[in-house]
Amino acid sequence: MSTIPKNNSETVAHTPGRASSIGVWILQVVLAAIIAGGGISKLAGDPVMVDMFADIGAGQWLRYLVGALEVAGGVGLLIPALAGLASLGLAALLTGAVITDQFVLEQSPWLPLAFLVVAAVIARARWSRTEAVVGTLLRR
Repeated sequence: MSTIPKNNSETVAHTPGRASSIGVWILQVVLAAIIAGGGISKLAGDPVMVDMFADIGAGQWLRYLVGALEVAGGVGLLIPALAGLASLGLAALLTGAVITDQFVLEQSPWLPLAFLVVAAVIARARWSRTEAVVGTLLRR
């Protein structure tokens, strides 16, 4: 006797969740690579980055800070328990990048704005895990 289900609603119901989870992981990996790569170039003293932070006028310490935050955020995106928090932190950092590009450097803010949207999508998708992590930390 076979055990064929009468309808496939159970199987079909899980497919979109799995597909969206895979999609969010792809976004996390891509954003992590891009953001961490930018952070590494800042920390390594890429002349373009040195010049850009000189144009900002806040000092090279900001380049090191932003680079370290970008690397940490990129790594955090790859750790399931930290992905939501990392994406929130990167969203804050990218908000600063959008404002700096538009008003200080007077260049197009579209690239950091696109990354900001991706970080926000990840933060929303990982919200329940973020709440659990924060709840655990607050109980200690």
